[in-house]
Amino acid sequence: MRKIQRRSFGALCGLGLLASPAGDARAQAYPARPVRFIVPYPAGGATDVVARLLSEKLTTKWGQPVVVENRAGAGATIGAQVVAQSAPDGYTLFETTSAHTISASLYRTLPYNPIRDFTAITLTATVPLVMVTAKSVPANTLQEFIAWAKAQPQGVTVASTGNGTAQHLTAELFKGKTGITSEHVPYRGDAPMITDLLGGLVQFAFATLSAVLPYINSGELKAIALAHGRRMSALPNVPTFAEAGMAEFEFATWFGTFAPAGLPGALRERIYQDISGIVADPAMTRRLVEMGAEVNNLAPAQFDAFIQQEAARWAEAVRISGAQIN
Repeated sequence: MRKIQRRSFGALCGLGLLASPAGDARAQAYPARPVRFIVPYPAGGATDVVARLLSEKLTTKWGQPVVVENRAGAGATIGAQVVAQSAPDGYTLFETTSAHTISASLYRTLPYNPIRDFTAITLTATVPLVMVTAKSVPANTLQEFIAWAKAQPQGVTVASTGNGTAQHLTAELFKGKTGITSEHVPYRGDAPMITDLLGGLVQFAFATLSAVLPYINSGELKAIALAHGRRMSALPNVPTFAEAGMAEFEFATWFGTFAPAGLPGALRERIYQDISGIVADPAMTRRLVEMGAEVNNLAPAQFDAFIQQEAARWAEAVRISGAQIN
């Protein structure tokens, strides 16, 4: 009888039906050394700002340095590959955007799987995209811009934060809807893209509201329309695309935290709880809202479902736009 009981206990352990004290202990002891926070964009962009806000608070909370590493390029896939190939021990975290789910359908081949090779921890916030133009563009409304763009013999230039980003695909869909001719100019993140917009080297872009809000407020860039279902308090005088005459044109990016696939469940929950507490703090929430973001603070299971929905949504956008990267 005792032998049967011992076998049953062993079988339950093998099936993972009993709690793992070792796993809980690892979560409680974490972190015992510095943590790196990979950002797949250059310093100064919106994703980098969010990662640094979180890393500063996590450093204080954990008593260990949480160091942001910018691994920019290739539509956020360079940074993603670094994370996918790292150990699932909680010492490599990843702050990325919707480009992560877009890459699943946009790239013909990738050295990793954007869904299977990552552990989703939490969705911090979503940020609507806003169409902005250089000051030199002689248009102040959506209809004026479309008419002006169609009148340009060589077409116009549209910037993005990189191939495969939400900004890139939104521009492709806008081109298809309006019939304008535009040349896509990809950059390695918000900061270099905005620099060339300010200099008039490119003529328009779909940008995260958080990245361009200071330049809109200063008058250095012109906001044409917001790709959102309603006006934002940060830009009360800027119409939505629906209000400007283009219905069903709503696009946003988001900021989410991941780790490599295989992160132990207890550690995943520990990291989520710590980040969630930081985001829920009124001062942090206010800072995100001031950046033009809507705070989500999704739990891991909710974020898993969100990722599946996003991957399907952007796969359809890739199909419609015809965009593809080898």
